[in-house]
Amino acid sequence: MSAAILKSHEKDLGGGFVVRRLLPSAVKQAVGPFIFFDHFGPIDVAPDANHDVRPHPHIGLATVTYLFEGAIDHRDSIGSYQRIEPGAINWMTAGRGIVHSERTPHDLAGQPHRTHGLQLWAALPKAHEEDEPSFTHTPQADIPVVALDGAVVKVLIGTAFGQTSPVRTYMQTLYLDVALQAGRELRLEGLPAEAAVYPISGEVLLDGVALVPHTMALLEAGAVPVVTAGSGPVQFVVIGGEPLDGHRFLFWNFVSSSKERLSQAADDWSAQRMGQVPGETEFIPLPKAPLRPAT
Repeated sequence: MSAAILKSHEKDLGGGFVVRRLLPSAVKQAVGPFIFFDHFGPIDVAPDANHDVRPHPHIGLATVTYLFEGAIDHRDSIGSYQRIEPGAINWMTAGRGIVHSERTPHDLAGQPHRTHGLQLWAALPKAHEEDEPSFTHTPQADIPVVALDGAVVKVLIGTAFGQTSPVRTYMQTLYLDVALQAGRELRLEGLPAEAAVYPISGEVLLDGVALVPHTMALLEAGAVPVVTAGSGPVQFVVIGGEPLDGHRFLFWNFVSSSKERLSQAADDWSAQRMGQVPGETEFIPLPKAPLRPAT
């Protein structure tokens, strides 16, 4: 197997809502445009749990939210409201700045339910870091699905296996959700310059070597890896794209090619100059730690 392996580390986002974070890492800052990768769940949410994420800001990136189970109510400062459900791709371009909240829908609040999904950030190319913010919802029904011998591939973003997703991006981007039957295999041909495989469930083998759960395999450029399901069915995702046009600095929820821009965003949020989410009165304050952008 020609792949470096990234291990996850756990982050508590509050209220006992723990995610496994793979990107950014000391080994690799980004895979294609994807500079942030969180896997949460599957979680059995207790009736008294509070996993809501209060309003908070972003700049210089696009959030990409994808659920396997559960539902989330998205609201943002440009007036978007969207119930996010399994199978859909929700792409929020922060650009020069946006504020959003992610809350449990009213019909699930106070009820036992399950939640499971991925949230990724795609860093924007330098030419688009200060674009106007926007939000796009692509429902499950519009996501191309390719049925192969023993495999089902959902082309969430980008082009693969002869199908192209309608999700618009700022640079070459690939995001696949793959289900593989027990004992079957899938050759991943035509991958972009940077790509990675992350197992969601089951015994996933990459070129005959088992991938440990909650780890990500970074693939070598030009590789044509073979993914095989072990004794039972498996699910995994493939992410990637063309390399970013330079290093990015990160602080809290901000991404930029400029350290100074991060400082400006921190000041703007502290002064509440980044907009308001309609109907929201709460917000997450700027971390008390001094601004030391990740390098």
